[in-house]
Amino acid sequence: MDAVAKLNHWMMTEGRRSGNPIKVVSHFCSALIDSGVPLWRVNIGQRFANPLLIAWGVVWTPDGTESYDVTHATMLTDGYIGSAFEYMVKYQRPLHKSLLGLDPAKDHLSYLEFAEAGGTDYYATWLDYGDGSQHGCTFATRAQEGFADAHLAMIEAAKPGLSSAMEPITMRKSTRSLLRTYLGDGPSEAVWNGSIQRGERTTLEAVVMFSDLRGFTAFSETGSEQEIFDALGDYFEVVVQSVEANGGDVLKFMGDGVLSVFPILATADRANRCRAAATAAQGVLDGLAELNESRVKAGKSRLDIGIGINAGKVSYGNIGSQGRLDFTVLGGAVNVASRVEGLTKSIGDRVLATASVARHAPDLFAARGQHQVRGVASAVEIFGLVEPGRG
Repeated sequence: MDAVAKLNHWMMTEGRRSGNPIKVVSHFCSALIDSGVPLWRVNIGQRFANPLLIAWGVVWTPDGTESYDVTHATMLTDGYIGSAFEYMVKYQRPLHKSLLGLDPAKDHLSYLEFAEAGGTDYYATWLDYGDGSQHGCTFATRAQEGFADAHLAMIEAAKPGLSSAMEPITMRKSTRSLLRTYLGDGPSEAVWNGSIQRGERTTLEAVVMFSDLRGFTAFSETGSEQEIFDALGDYFEVVVQSVEANGGDVLKFMGDGVLSVFPILATADRANRCRAAATAAQGVLDGLAELNESRVKAGKSRLDIGIGINAGKVSYGNIGSQGRLDFTVLGGAVNVASRVEGLTKSIGDRVLATASVARHAPDLFAARGQHQVRGVASAVEIFGLVEPGRG
């Protein structure tokens, strides 16, 4: 068995089973080097099936191997325009380019950087997957004579094995990232593991945070469709960043409402999770203040928000029909959080919480008295988040 055949066999067996892209790419490059291919830098790019991330990949150099992600915004930058990946997408063929004697006025920045670092030759080609998708990979060398035809032929001959190993990794990574995008970290893991099927549920303690834009109905009637979507996108970004930065999961976007949870996995963790939710709420207010500054400068209207926080039992589960499911969280704690958010309109505080949360962070909340909460028989003691500069 020659070297390439041996490499392809390893990729299609041990490499494919490993599920480890770093291990796969490292072995691939090492085997080619042992076979005489003078590799210096290799980038194995993989397309994502994800509305937020367009690609991920693995970069190998003699100093180590690491992975990276690429957002859709990156595709609009100079990092992509004029690159080898854009060339292959446009012309549907590999690219072999010398890195010697480049023209700074015409050649892509990546080629110039590789050449400045000692690169002499560059090759870009496709990995073809069973679903018809194509994934770009690039190879650079510092060898004075560059890549010989035999080297490129060896790379091409080894691609089937690399595709065999990387395709299942890419499919799994894309699926899991898609679940995380729509469900959040905790719920996505449960769905991925198959632990929550239709009708099943998991009951646990959690801090629930419900946020809602103020005056959004009126804004929707007067603003253009683009203005509405832009405002929602900016607002959602503020909420998601703050919730996730404080260890919570954003479960649902409901119109202009956002449902987030901070699971309490142990009794001793309750106080920390209550404080985390309060900190997340303050982070949303801070982020919204920054957003409003930029909106005002752009001649746009300010956005305002109400947030309700409550702690108690919730149930995670898949609900729906045989052919269509929705992952959600239900329970009295969720309903109360939503109702408490509604009280922000009359009480005046932008963030309100029940005693189940406030008693674990007494320095962050101030009493706002007893109030009737729809769906709750007796009055509920309500607390307002003490914002900096406010009592």
